Amino acid sequence: MNIKIKWKDHNGFQLHEQGDVAYLTVPAFDREDWIQNAFSTRLGGISKGYLASMNLGFNRGDDPETVKENYKIFSEAVGLNMDDLVLSKQTHTTNVRRVTEADRGRGVTRPVGWDDVDGLVTNEPGCTLVTVFADCVPLYFVDPVHHAIGLSHSGWRGTAARMGQVTVERMQKEFGTNPADLLAAIGPSICEDCYEVSREVAKQFPEQFSKEKPDGKYLLNLQEANRQILVDAGVPRENITMPGICTCCNPELLFSHRASHGKRGLCAAFLGIRRM
Repeated sequence: MNIKIKWKDHNGFQLHEQGDVAYLTVPAFDREDWIQNAFSTRLGGISKGYLASMNLGFNRGDDPETVKENYKIFSEAVGLNMDDLVLSKQTHTTNVRRVTEADRGRGVTRPVGWDDVDGLVTNEPGCTLVTVFADCVPLYFVDPVHHAIGLSHSGWRGTAARMGQVTVERMQKEFGTNPADLLAAIGPSICEDCYEVSREVAKQFPEQFSKEKPDGKYLLNLQEANRQILVDAGVPRENITMPGICTCCNPELLFSHRASHGKRGLCAAFLGIRRM
């Protein structure tokens, strides 16, 4: 493949190619041999039209069997077990659910079984957490001391409600996680230059995360807002990987709601604990 990417920062995620499938990973997580991580691109699947081709969203009007086959193709390319995947049910809340062995397969090989869940945490080997995106911010959390993980979806509503902090606090409660030990990553998402919002939305964030335009609209930096939330929650700044890539700047590689005016599929973030 000849993939052209508009990188914002080459110190972020790393691109990999496996056959026709292209995906991104976090170098800091790749060094942890008990962790599996990935962020899908739109390349390598079988969906058609504006969903082409690796659409991993069951709620975008795609044939469910096609989406399931995309998960199979992606899992085989990345080295995941499709039966281990556990999906969220995102509605822009700050609800975080603890995943157990009994939840394996929910959302892909069997019904998801819950609603209004934007974050998942687990310490169970063999469980791979999955959240889906098309501009919103993926938040990855790895606790190398307690071998626990978290994965959350944070759009502007979730960011305003401090989803990153909520997820850290849930990991503290469930696993005894010390935020100072966490390795975190902010995944591929829309950048400040592309994310225009109204004054009403911008005013829900500290002033340093938005810039007013001459027309009265604002440009909002969700990536930096989420990084500061993680730092405020106790995650060391040097432990946070930034994405280095914008979904809206790369519509041929990543699904973007803004770039496509809503005609798009969904990419997915994956974070799992290996069976050792």
